[in-house]
Amino acid sequence: MNPIRRLKAYTGHPLLSYGFRPFFLGGAVFAGLGILIWVPLFLGQISIPTAFSPLDWHIHEMLYGYVPAVFTGFLLTAIPNWTGRLPLQGGPLAVLVTAWIAGRVAVGISGLIGRPAAGAIDVLFLVLIAAAACREVVAARNWRNLPPVFILVIFIAGDVIFHVEDYWTGSAALGTRLGIAAAVALISLIGGRIIPSFTRNWLARENPGRLPVPFGSFDIGVLAISLCALLAWVIAPGWAGTATLMLLTGLAQTLRLARWAGDRTLRDRLVLILHVAYAFVPLGFVILGGAILAPSTVPLSAGIHSWTVGAIGTMTLAVMSRTSLGHTGQRLAAGPLTQVAYGAVVLAASLRIAAAFPLTPATALLEAAAAAWIAAFWLFAVGFGPLLSRPRRNAR
Repeated sequence: MNPIRRLKAYTGHPLLSYGFRPFFLGGAVFAGLGILIWVPLFLGQISIPTAFSPLDWHIHEMLYGYVPAVFTGFLLTAIPNWTGRLPLQGGPLAVLVTAWIAGRVAVGISGLIGRPAAGAIDVLFLVLIAAAACREVVAARNWRNLPPVFILVIFIAGDVIFHVEDYWTGSAALGTRLGIAAAVALISLIGGRIIPSFTRNWLARENPGRLPVPFGSFDIGVLAISLCALLAWVIAPGWAGTATLMLLTGLAQTLRLARWAGDRTLRDRLVLILHVAYAFVPLGFVILGGAILAPSTVPLSAGIHSWTVGAIGTMTLAVMSRTSLGHTGQRLAAGPLTQVAYGAVVLAASLRIAAAFPLTPATALLEAAAAAWIAAFWLFAVGFGPLLSRPRRNAR
């Protein structure tokens, strides 16, 4: 019996042979470029023709520009494994990449083309990705994997709200919270799948002993209280009840992470970094809960950046590197360059959180965090760009 072909015959450029290739590489380049522009923009040293304020441009492009790119690369790679259907390649994939790039350009020149046109071009990419993902999941009747598609819908709603809110009020607080909450929910959901799985596989092979606790009712309960806390934070960010939910969720998420045996993975940086990335999730819940109860002592920005720079930045870099190695036929091991990138993104998160607290050299810490962030993602682009741009090593 002939084996089932998992890929269509494809003779185009390898970069368009699988979804993770263009979106991981493009996302990493854009992550560094966005911060390289943001710091002098924030300090008033440069200007760009966007209709957004410098802060809102920064928030939007990281939250609704960078994050969807990496999420798309992950989804377009995972969905064929979930459904058994063929992946998007060639022309259809090029259309999605073009739509993503067009969104970044449109937001950047929204002051020239107008907010409505920029918003429509920007949101189009998310709509196309949601439609493509939903089609694959529904066609395969793979209903258990609909939640990531639902989170994509939340991203669409958040992006639309961001554009409308910023147009009418000059800021986009609700759209920002909704996008961050969707990203944290996604990490809680997907991280709860991949972290225990990859940890178990490595420990069973390399370090027998205590293994991650299998997914069960405790995990369901943690996900449920996390969603309640995130929803409360989106709707009522200053309510004392929200603070209570945040603090309880921080404790629950900490216990969940402890059950995954991350302390036994120190020898494998590819696995260890996933645990480090997830640790910023409960930290963000705790800091934000404290910021609601004691705003003069605990800065809100520290909690926000624990989630954004810490959890989102570190987790996306970890997933991009592991997926790129596995799907290009490389050995699953973090080389020296990858380990430096991991250290840089964790340093960026730590410095950015510290910069939010009073009595610190905020500007110096902000600039140092920006430099570490840029280094992390451009090191990924330099190290993994050649792998992503050429055929899989064991491909015929």
